[in-house]
Amino acid sequence: MKQTKGQESTTGWWVQGDTAPEPGPDALRAAIVDVTRPVVLIRQDDRTIACRGGKVIIGGSAPEGEGVYPLAAYVPPLHPGRLGDPLFKQAFGLDYAYVVGAMANGITSAEMVEAAGQAGLIAFFGSAGLSPGEIEAAIERIQRRLNSRPYGFNLIHTPNEPDLEAGVVDLYLRRGITLVSASAYMDMTLPLVYFRVKGIRRDPDGRIVCPNRIVAKASRVEVARKFFSPPPEKLLMQLVEQGRLSTEEAELSRGIPVADALTAEADSGGHTDNRPAISLLPTMLALRDEMILRHHFDMPLFVGLGGGIATPDSTAAAFSSALRVTIWRGRMPALIRSRICSPAVMQNWSRNS
Repeated sequence: MKQTKGQESTTGWWVQGDTAPEPGPDALRAAIVDVTRPVVLIRQDDRTIACRGGKVIIGGSAPEGEGVYPLAAYVPPLHPGRLGDPLFKQAFGLDYAYVVGAMANGITSAEMVEAAGQAGLIAFFGSAGLSPGEIEAAIERIQRRLNSRPYGFNLIHTPNEPDLEAGVVDLYLRRGITLVSASAYMDMTLPLVYFRVKGIRRDPDGRIVCPNRIVAKASRVEVARKFFSPPPEKLLMQLVEQGRLSTEEAELSRGIPVADALTAEADSGGHTDNRPAISLLPTMLALRDEMILRHHFDMPLFVGLGGGIATPDSTAAAFSSALRVTIWRGRMPALIRSRICSPAVMQNWSRNS
């Protein structure tokens, strides 16, 4: 198609390359689903047609030559890996700023943890409700299959069974688990603080190195404030008196927050207070900034969002609510909420979220 010289288009023009326009609903659907390529739509004979390759010119007069078509719409590519906080992805070794939350009783199974890690995401094994023996079996499998890829385990507060919580922490430390998702905490506990600060040290440049990391989950600001504060002095002194922490470790612990990151748990995000995400997320982001300034932390703190995020629309809304927000997928879309999720399904989901 050759346009008349000087003809104007309110949108622009598409100049055909090696690939001709592809009419039909299948080509249109494929262009929209492939988020790693731009969507180019043209008008031809009163039809909207998808195109690939070529050259897009926004506005102005039609260029001379053959294969020039009026542009109906253009959407640049948006790879899922470009969404979310790049510092978070770097800190946790991820390709995508998506987290598969720890669903109790092993619903977030070893299979799901492995599939997420292999796809460039991270998942937390659902340890809550399982025996230490079952948790250790999952540790052995996941460590063997994922090796250096990212993964984590759940640590749930059990006020009626404090020995169980302490035993799980001892198991994690013994087996080299360095990342946990802390859930159902209303206050800091001795096992939680012990996990966080055990092994803390300075590197040769004098910077504090904390080998164990915590991703907290909270729906109330007063709880989130405790996670974004240094460990309580009373608990640090108790650990020193028990001989489980050195005085040097206790001193260094006063300069770090209990948690590296926090999931703002909105409605349907697990242990919540039915808080709406639209107000909870900015509140938690403001709290993060306040606590960094108050305590002079020299490390970044991250805030993510969980609750009701299971469709493309809700995911887009969550990302749009803050430029650097990370999405914490506490629940998977309904089709893959089963106990066993194949790597192929997980990888396809991560590409098309």
